[in-house]
Amino acid sequence: MTVYRKPADLPRTLAVFPLNGAVMFPKGQLPLNIFEPRYLNMIDDALAGDRLIGMIQSMPDDGDDDEGTPRLARVGTVGRLTAFAETDDGRYLITLTGISRFEVVRELPVATAYRQVEADFEPFAADLKPSPDFSGFDRPPFLEVVRSYLDRNDLKADWSSIEEAPPELLVNALSAMCPFAPMEKQALLEQPTLKDRQRTLETLMRMDIGDGPDMPLQ
Repeated sequence: MTVYRKPADLPRTLAVFPLNGAVMFPKGQLPLNIFEPRYLNMIDDALAGDRLIGMIQSMPDDGDDDEGTPRLARVGTVGRLTAFAETDDGRYLITLTGISRFEVVRELPVATAYRQVEADFEPFAADLKPSPDFSGFDRPPFLEVVRSYLDRNDLKADWSSIEEAPPELLVNALSAMCPFAPMEKQALLEQPTLKDRQRTLETLMRMDIGDGPDMPLQ
């Protein structure tokens, strides 16, 4: 498998799949069911090339451009296509493994039906390094908040896995899987460090269970 050690190892031009509510984090995995023709074509092109696809959300409804196309969020995550299957009815079942976040420099004028951007990976060079030291992670009080949030929203979870998961995997998995609003998920994605993401995640959960400030996320 290709190893990406620095931002220059990743392409500046990136095909993107805008999908609100679905965020992918570095080292995480995202399963997708692909059925639209333009995205089937995107997968075909990725399989024939570098196998890289950018996952990104769009802006709120008032963020459309002059042609009514939703504007893309500022930050997305590039993933490598690591699993692929084709169904009898022509759908693709794929899994992307997250590599690094990127900033959208600009959207490119392209002939493809799917959208492409110029991507800058430099602001997130740390995503390509080994998992950060999170030795200060205080698991018990954090898990108390997680349990209250899951109970309030009637969400089931494998609690033994939650208790044993490494901090990075736990925080990123909860950030991706919990039913937050798209812009709340975007706020989690854009946090500079894992500790920042953990604090933001805990704030969102506390707000939901009525145990925290009702404050806007930047």
